[in-house]
Amino acid sequence: MAKKPKTEPAELTPGADQAPAEVNDSAAQDAELESRLTASLEEAAKNWDLYLRTRADLDNYRKRAQREKEDLGRFANENLLRELLPVVDNLERAVAHARESGTGDGSLLEGVEMTLGQLCKVFERSGVTPVEAVGKPFDPSCHEAMGQLESDELPPGSVIQELQKGYLLNQRLLRPAMVMVSKAPQESNPAQNA
Repeated sequence: MAKKPKTEPAELTPGADQAPAEVNDSAAQDAELESRLTASLEEAAKNWDLYLRTRADLDNYRKRAQREKEDLGRFANENLLRELLPVVDNLERAVAHARESGTGDGSLLEGVEMTLGQLCKVFERSGVTPVEAVGKPFDPSCHEAMGQLESDELPPGSVIQELQKGYLLNQRLLRPAMVMVSKAPQESNPAQNA
């Protein structure tokens, strides 16, 4: 008798039955990689935006710090200058009074005028300038109204008289000018005069 050849169970060849599973695995891996890539790109874009914003904030901070430093230098002596303004006012009053009265020692008046002139030059070098008031329209940002006077010479709302000079320090108000403001004269009523 002839021997029957033994049949062995069929072996699974790689790729025959496993091909669909591997394709599914490969597609899942591709999808996972693509989603991870998309997430990484979104995160990179978000980080880039955050970097740009942080850099802009830092540039703004540097500019602001530079401006503050410049302002500190320009306005550092503001309090001292403000305290010296009454001294200038008093010297101006003394000179005006001495000129009006016409009495007294001429050399004393000359000395006070020289002192006032020197102080005014120091103010100019420090950036202090007087506020123009008389004849100008009333401006509440640099004038302080103390009252009103009737006037035919100036239109209503104009500064007619300056009671105390105002000053600017580098174009910023140091002290407002105290002024009298013009108003239209009242019409006289003939019935009241009779």
